[in-house]
Amino acid sequence: MRSNDIILKTTSAIIVFVILAFSVNLLLAGHNAPGGGFIGGLMASGGFLLLYISFGLKTMGRVLRVNFRYFIGAGLLIAFFTGAGSFLFGQPFLSHTYGYFDVPLLGKTELATAMLFDLGVYITVIGVTMTIMLSIAHDRG
Repeated sequence: MRSNDIILKTTSAIIVFVILAFSVNLLLAGHNAPGGGFIGGLMASGGFLLLYISFGLKTMGRVLRVNFRYFIGAGLLIAFFTGAGSFLFGQPFLSHTYGYFDVPLLGKTELATAMLFDLGVYITVIGVTMTIMLSIAHDRG
């Protein structure tokens, strides 16, 4: 099925930008406030799915040449090595630490290893969700 809805195509580009920005905001706020990698990944997947609905599977497959299955492995590796990195310092698995650093343009900023774990979860959730949804969409045709 080919969509010719110009309003959907025009507004979806703006809406997807807002969804992805909010997704990154949830990811970055997750280790100190509600949010994190899981809900941020679901929001990002929702944005990508809106693009697929608006423009179609074939068009998005040509534009966004990404195999989301690789996201699953990459995210799991990031999350695992973040947790295993605590062994280097003689701490239990998944022990996290944080510190305050002077970052150019941002000033004094908190950087935490929990953020790296959330990034792994974020990438994994995007990979799993998009793989499932696109598999269902391809089976439909």
